[in-house]
Amino acid sequence: MNTAKDVNDPLQVVLVDDHAVVREGYRRLLERTGDIAVIAEAANGEDAYRLICEHQPDVAVLDISLPGIGGIEVARRVIARLPHQKILMFSMHEDTVFSSRALQAGARGYVTKSAAPDVLIEAVRLVAAGKLYISQEMAQELAIQMIPGREKPIDALSAREFEVFRLLVAGHTLQEISQIMHLSYKTVANYQSSIRQKLDVSNTAQVVRIALNHGMIASAPIDGEAGERAG
Repeated sequence: MNTAKDVNDPLQVVLVDDHAVVREGYRRLLERTGDIAVIAEAANGEDAYRLICEHQPDVAVLDISLPGIGGIEVARRVIARLPHQKILMFSMHEDTVFSSRALQAGARGYVTKSAAPDVLIEAVRLVAAGKLYISQEMAQELAIQMIPGREKPIDALSAREFEVFRLLVAGHTLQEISQIMHLSYKTVANYQSSIRQKLDVSNTAQVVRIALNHGMIASAPIDGEAGERAG
């Protein structure tokens, strides 16, 4: 848990990414500055939530794509419990559907993994200082998205629906999603119905196509696998 600090103490960071080699690289990048220290690491959403709540770091650097619950759902749960926790989302996804969702969940910044290394360092420092960080290009895209008539169907999904949507297109069955999110099977099935209605689709294959269009997945499951697994 983050306690009173001396002004010269390094910023404490909890780093979350599901790839150990990636975490190692980012930890070295952050700690070479001398004013940032990675105090804990997590590889999945459940551990991320537990460690962030336990340590309450100056900044939690959180990837979106994680095993189990995703980074955006982790952020939502953390902020619900610790409203002042500063979270910086760090992701391969450049579509504003992710950055807007992350900010809605309570994140204070969003950096893509394609950004220059120094960008992450700058973002951690700014978010720790209580400022909002988002790239100029993404800020412009978000502003355009706010123009009436430019909304995307996916924007109509609630936070819980978006997480179910993300897990569905990742190939999880409804039963698996109910276990991951600690919800009843019936509740998840109701979310799936609501998602299809809001997206104006009738089957999982069409849901997957929407996910492809937003860069949420690289390719669709083969031979109708998604439709069979989702139920």
